[in-house]
Amino acid sequence: MAEITAKLIQTLREKTSAGIMDCKKALTEANGDIEAAADWLRQKGIVKAASKAGRVAASGLVTVVKCNNMGCVVELNAETDFVAKNDRFQKLVADVAAKALEMNGDFDATMNAVREDIASAIAIIGENLNLRRIARVSGDKVFTYIHNATVPGMGQIGVAVAINGDSEKIDEIGGKIAMHIAASKPEYLTIADVDPDAVEREKKVFIESGATAGKPEMVVEKMVQGRINKYYAECVLEEQPFVMDPSKTVKQIVEENGGSLSGFAYFVLGEGIEKQADNLADEVAKMLA
Repeated sequence: MAEITAKLIQTLREKTSAGIMDCKKALTEANGDIEAAADWLRQKGIVKAASKAGRVAASGLVTVVKCNNMGCVVELNAETDFVAKNDRFQKLVADVAAKALEMNGDFDATMNAVREDIASAIAIIGENLNLRRIARVSGDKVFTYIHNATVPGMGQIGVAVAINGDSEKIDEIGGKIAMHIAASKPEYLTIADVDPDAVEREKKVFIESGATAGKPEMVVEKMVQGRINKYYAECVLEEQPFVMDPSKTVKQIVEENGGSLSGFAYFVLGEGIEKQADNLADEVAKMLA
């Protein structure tokens, strides 16, 4: 067995643009032969994948999977909307999500397990594909929701919510809570989870807006607390008015049905990714490249 030196890895990396670990693995498979290692990388689709890695991938699909008391929300990105309708890409999303569930929602473990599958799909589909993120929830019961579904179980917004309790009524409201999350997009589960710095910023903005100017101190305190309560109602899941009955909070609805919220996760496809606006002709040209 040939020694796989740093110089060999560097030479192969310069030749193929593949990652360090991929180069090391290829050289090991090829017993240190640079050309054979380069061929191995091409066969696996890794060379083509590396050449596309810098291209922005903000489209794709979000999916949600669950098993027993655990659920995972997974986002796999592509460069164009066309790919989300591709059967091969949809199968890849399903396979990656199943692996994420198997790996208990661990991103690194999942990525290591599916890296070659993604590289192979890049070589065939011709776009940069990227496993962007995985979120995991767990509880006695897990409920899921997909919004703007491209195919069953995959779409633009994916939600998983975990609820503790064994009441049969929980089954009736669990899916509705998941839909509420998709509509209301909470940031936190409970008030205790809220970043204290965010609360202080909210207080500062409210006071500096002039709303409390000239008011007695006791009145100001009540006004500020009122604003913070409103802030909680906007961003804390338990405190949000339930979309199907705004007279009650989500926490009240869940408790009335014999449960308590354990956790939630949701992804909005491409959220936070800066995407260059392309016209249709450009997108078609990319797919044919």
